[in-house]
Amino acid sequence: MTKGASDRTFPELTTAVIEAMAAATDPRLREIMTVLVRNLHAVVRETRLTEQEWSAAIEFLTATGQICTRTRQEFILLSDTLGVSMLVDAINHEDGDAVTPSTVFGPFYAGVQRELAAGASILLRPEQGASTLVSGKIVDETGDAIEGALIEVWQTAPCGLYDVQDADQPEGHLRASFRSAPDGSYSFKTVLPVSYPIPDDGPVGRMLAALGRHPNRPAHIHFMISAPGYRRLVTHIFVAGDDYLQSDAVFGVKPDLVVHPQPDGDGLAIHYDFHLARA
Repeated sequence: MTKGASDRTFPELTTAVIEAMAAATDPRLREIMTVLVRNLHAVVRETRLTEQEWSAAIEFLTATGQICTRTRQEFILLSDTLGVSMLVDAINHEDGDAVTPSTVFGPFYAGVQRELAAGASILLRPEQGASTLVSGKIVDETGDAIEGALIEVWQTAPCGLYDVQDADQPEGHLRASFRSAPDGSYSFKTVLPVSYPIPDDGPVGRMLAALGRHPNRPAHIHFMISAPGYRRLVTHIFVAGDDYLQSDAVFGVKPDLVVHPQPDGDGLAIHYDFHLARA
């Protein structure tokens, strides 16, 4: 190999790749790819990456894509467990203290579900666990009620699986949609959520094990709330006292989202008001 060719594998190579993108018609794409190439090359240089290690990385990404299905998105799990999802969320939702914090979307959303009346149960079969009434209001930053907001909720069954993971659960089990009343109120019945492991039988699970990390998420209920004139809110509420609140595998816990279920007759009650930001 000539000296010129050897030199080209260092700073000149990075410059050449970036310059090759100069004709890109989308300036934002060019900006993102420039930063990506610069930092990816920096990782290779800093770690003195071997050919075998780069081959293993390609095999890992290939396996990540191959395990994806309609109901399993391994790349979202990878993004979540590396903290990328929460970083993107933080950059895009700097709404201030008057707005309910957002958190990761997760890979188990299954589209808009049947719309139920206030107070209805989201269970399609009986479940073991504490019956739980979840209620509150949908309001704006100043506390004024938002009528007609679409409230989408989903959670795992007590077995730790979502319906899309478990053939024994009826489709749409522990999922539903609701509308906020004129005073902003909403309510539904469910079963107290449990902590659960993200799918760890694939590439992401092997990565976590190799890094000495567990795959568990603390107990939570997903919410996605949208209303005309307001920013869509994607968030969870987490159950206080869960063993994994301080070590969520996807780094999604925020203190303002932790709730304390209270005794309510034969079951429990959770009250939580959601504050939306104006669009």
